[in-house]
Amino acid sequence: MNYELILKDLKPSQEEIDAVNKTTKKVINFINKTCKDEGINAEAKAVGSVAKNTWLSGKSDIDIFISFPTDTDIDFLKETGMELAYKTSNALNGKASEHYASHPYLTCDIDCFEVDIVPCYKINEGDSIISAVDRTILHTEYIKKNLSKKQEDEVLLLKRFMDAIGTYGSEFKTGGFAGYLCELLILKYGTFENTLRKAQYWRFHTMLDLEDFKTANNKIFKDDSLVFIDPTDKNRNVGAALRLDRMVDFIVASRNFIAIVDDELSDDERMEKLIKFFKPLQKEHLLNRSNEEIAKYIVDLFKDRETQTLVVKFPIPEMSADALHPQLIKTVDSICEKLDMSEFSVFKYDYWTDEEKSVIFTIELNVFKQGKYYIHKGPKVWPKKAYDNFKLKWGDLLYPLDDFMVLRRERQFKTAKDFIIHILNLENIHIIKVGKNIKEAICNDYILLEIDEFLNDLDSQFDYNISNKNSEELAFDYLNSLDDFLNPGQYIKR
Repeated sequence: MNYELILKDLKPSQEEIDAVNKTTKKVINFINKTCKDEGINAEAKAVGSVAKNTWLSGKSDIDIFISFPTDTDIDFLKETGMELAYKTSNALNGKASEHYASHPYLTCDIDCFEVDIVPCYKINEGDSIISAVDRTILHTEYIKKNLSKKQEDEVLLLKRFMDAIGTYGSEFKTGGFAGYLCELLILKYGTFENTLRKAQYWRFHTMLDLEDFKTANNKIFKDDSLVFIDPTDKNRNVGAALRLDRMVDFIVASRNFIAIVDDELSDDERMEKLIKFFKPLQKEHLLNRSNEEIAKYIVDLFKDRETQTLVVKFPIPEMSADALHPQLIKTVDSICEKLDMSEFSVFKYDYWTDEEKSVIFTIELNVFKQGKYYIHKGPKVWPKKAYDNFKLKWGDLLYPLDDFMVLRRERQFKTAKDFIIHILNLENIHIIKVGKNIKEAICNDYILLEIDEFLNDLDSQFDYNISNKNSEELAFDYLNSLDDFLNPGQYIKR
């Protein structure tokens, strides 16, 4: 297949390339000159997709790492690195915001580009890292050395394909393929199309090893969906952050795509179908509809399922997205596990967050109301001592059922809503596993409603703005997530 028509929309223009390179050079030159003038033993380098020429048009985030010798004190590295970052931002009229990964780094808006300035240690290939970001320079150097000019285009195709089907990005929120993993897949398989052809046959725990380190069978990787040994570190799996569901989505989407490539279609028909895999999904059923109309449509879909769907909404404290998402998943997982254990059958659940103000858990139940009583099962009738002890506790309430001694007991909670109210109390929250940073917020300030009640009062639920979205946009984002909840698989079918 010839993908030049698709690449035209993916490749940055020369004007965009020149602008990115100009800003990158300006930031690096300022930092290195400041280090020289102030006698700081450190060096700034460009890393990431911009440095590797594997960035998509319009997504030109610039990553600058300031590398210090490995014998540098960690506190000195953090303080001096951030001082250099702030000086750079101020000198270049940037707008800065501080973030935290393994240690602080600065994100600056300079010349309308997002520039991350990150302090790190300068390590050599095979060295142990000191901070989590130390390998990044080695990754950049490896890709620049091994990826051909033609393969840079193949990476763009793969990244855009993954982005459109919802599997691109290794952050916890997505759990997909990192940019570096995409580049390594092209090095492994040669082209975008061949990567998809090979991915059709992947299995759980597929193992890939470009440098033939023979470490993929290491037991520390045994639970990883995909093992791709880092060419710069034989003891690291580049695919460690890839969730099984994202890997499966990619496999199925690859099969769907290759089926079209191999189908007996005219060139125009084939390209018309394939090009959809590289564009944002157009949800025809949501187009040109107001949030109120979409909300009514979604309520009708939920009613048709004849389930009960509960919504738990609560505010979140100020914290990084990387820290927030694991805590949200842990909490909603645990709530639903306890619901199931109490015989309220959870059909499906998910969460949504704007990452700044609010979280919404969406919990759909097949069983949401139960009878007054349940059967409490005791020991089998055969061991007399166990029988006697159980009889001593419950007396004449006992009767045999099959070969068990049982009794009828009244339920403490007859509805799933009552159960959730019980566990979201500070005195009872220990019943579930809850994220430590969100425990007080969810207990002290939550609302619990059925989905139709929640969506019928959408304006009051989203009566706030955040840094980059207004209330209408936030409401639509949530409604769109509910559409994904109700109609899974849209992104990988096309």
